[in-house]
Amino acid sequence: MRLLVTGGAGFIGANFTHSWANENPGDQITVVDSLTYAGSADTLAPLGEAVELVVGDITDAALVDELVAGADAVVHFAAETHVDNSLTGPSAFVQSNLVGTFTILEAVRRHGTRLHHISTDEVYGDLPLDAPDIRFTADTPYNPSSPYSATKAGSDMLVRAWVRSFRVAATLSNCSNNFGPYQHVEKFIPRQITNLLTGRRAKLYGAGANVRDWIHVEDHNAAVRAILAGGRIGQTYLIGADCERSNLAVLQTLLEIMGHDPDDFDHVADRAGHDLRYAIDSSALREELGWAPAHTDFPAALAATVDWYRANEAWWAPLKDAVEAGYTERGQ
Repeated sequence: MRLLVTGGAGFIGANFTHSWANENPGDQITVVDSLTYAGSADTLAPLGEAVELVVGDITDAALVDELVAGADAVVHFAAETHVDNSLTGPSAFVQSNLVGTFTILEAVRRHGTRLHHISTDEVYGDLPLDAPDIRFTADTPYNPSSPYSATKAGSDMLVRAWVRSFRVAATLSNCSNNFGPYQHVEKFIPRQITNLLTGRRAKLYGAGANVRDWIHVEDHNAAVRAILAGGRIGQTYLIGADCERSNLAVLQTLLEIMGHDPDDFDHVADRAGHDLRYAIDSSALREELGWAPAHTDFPAALAATVDWYRANEAWWAPLKDAVEAGYTERGQ
């Protein structure tokens, strides 16, 4: 297969590219990534010549058309993803998540190329903390809370419209919160890990009661591969691992793993419009395509993630000071 991965030098996309290259050594893999602060060529360097990296922007219609023309399938990870950044600079999110997805859709429409579009559970807004039986499904109405989730919701709608209006061969997936290797240190779990590794205090938004449904990045990407292979065109699949944890519980697990007291952290100003709870019902994906998460022991998977950051300081250390300076400026 000739595979094009957009955003393949970022966190989830790079992990996907690594797993695909390792499992399909004969395939031709091209990654297109603009290598903004969240993407790194170093992340793909271990793959050597197995992957061609094209540095470019997915809003560049001529470049995207050329790359899609040479592909059998496109897996579209490229996006601006950090909620805090969308609150301070939403324009980049509109360009990447909306204009970029439109550009890709037009290219796959011209060339008849298979597309899988990666999205987030944040498009659905949030759920109450006191209703554990309620979870997101593919039929949950969209109710985004931030510029990030609003632009991802818009990109999902574009994909669905292109499937219906132009018969583009696309599938979609909305996934819960990922963790694992190569995640940028601006994100919650790697920020706390690298704070502790550098002698800083861990930080917690507000009281830490907000709940997220966590999934290891390898499990997310295994689901994407299953959807690409057997998913029904036009279908939306929700990917989740039934691993709901409050931010406080996640942080206290990390503190225990790293040998700190459970109260060894600072409360900081809460995020504006902070969603209360996410929870995914992934039963349709499991029943239809036979997928199931492998990393079901959350503390063990978290400990392995800590080990990765401890062993790969050269990858994240150059980013750390600038990220913390930005948080300090925002009082977080």
